[in-house]
Amino acid sequence: MLLPAEGSVVVSYVDSRFGAQLRALRTARGLSLRALGQLAHRGKSHLHDLETGVKAPALETARHLDEVLEAGGALVRLVGQPVDHDAEADELLARVRASDVSAETLTRIEASVDDLASAYATSRPVDLLPLVRRRLAYVGRLLDGRGTLAQRRRLIVAGGWLTVLRVTVHIDLLQRSAGSAHLVAAARLAEHAEHREIQAWCLETQAWDRLTQGGYRQAIDLSQQAQRVAPRGSSAHLQATAQEARGWARVGDVRRTRAVLDRLEQSTSNLPVPERAEHHYRYDPTKALAYTATTLSWAGDPAAVQVARVALAELDPRGDGGERPRRSASARLDLALALVAAGQPDEASAVAAEAIRSGRVVSSNWWRAREVLERVEQIDAAEASVLRAAYQVYRPVD
Repeated sequence: MLLPAEGSVVVSYVDSRFGAQLRALRTARGLSLRALGQLAHRGKSHLHDLETGVKAPALETARHLDEVLEAGGALVRLVGQPVDHDAEADELLARVRASDVSAETLTRIEASVDDLASAYATSRPVDLLPLVRRRLAYVGRLLDGRGTLAQRRRLIVAGGWLTVLRVTVHIDLLQRSAGSAHLVAAARLAEHAEHREIQAWCLETQAWDRLTQGGYRQAIDLSQQAQRVAPRGSSAHLQATAQEARGWARVGDVRRTRAVLDRLEQSTSNLPVPERAEHHYRYDPTKALAYTATTLSWAGDPAAVQVARVALAELDPRGDGGERPRRSASARLDLALALVAAGQPDEASAVAAEAIRSGRVVSSNWWRAREVLERVEQIDAAEASVLRAAYQVYRPVD
């Protein structure tokens, strides 16, 4: 499961305008990233991550940069008071006692949940997080009122969906302690509402997190638990099945990988394209193809190259990132890994570098870019030089 929180989980809230303000102050003074880094005693790549929103600054960092740039507190004002994630999660749970809200308000809340889940595919995690937090705070305030059991349940379900989305965004930002705190809240909200699909998504989200950290057997077990909990044929059930296949691929069990993929194909062969295919919690045929490409790439299956090319062509037909640029970037990493396995390091390096330069590889997915780089270097160090240069410029600072 997610890494447990050590004590209270406290993270500073950062206004999404911080990066743009830092860049404006730097350029107004005619400073390059390297020059500012020398003045502020900070790494060039760290400053790049602050400007692009990949990393959130500590309050002390913002204060120091303010002094170096003589900004008069402009940067510090964009770094708010610390956020106690444990307290926020506990506060929402404590408010699940009554509700007092109109049918129109409930409908608007549920629509906003779908809007935020759909925005996940195109938004930077650092931009999406404050939007989810504000909507959760609104749901929390409404839970202070009185109302019917039906109204109360709808609010709890909305809070559950928003909280599991928040967990996913925290994981994308490598804020695992915060994610752990809110995962507990999401699971309890799902339990209160007796909502099996949200319960299954909590397990599936843990499975993905374990997979990214190398806990492949745990990921398989969590995926299987999610399948047992989820309603048969639901998006959560299908996603958990795909996640199980990925787990078997990572442990090198090609037979089981193929068996689970076959089971997934049977379940999705007649699956209609949902009204909002970009919705993070709705499974669609394009998503199925992309997951198959990822799984075959990890399994080292020779069919991976062709499947990955088809998936990328569907996601990004014009080569500009398409309507789901984050997924397109992941599809390029899948294709690159498959190309390396097929003995084509030159194309693999070019495709992976394109994914990296897109700026759409979230922090939790950088291990995939690193894996491609390491495999290219094993085959052709000369080809890897360009890829490593791109990797060093864009990678998040540990």
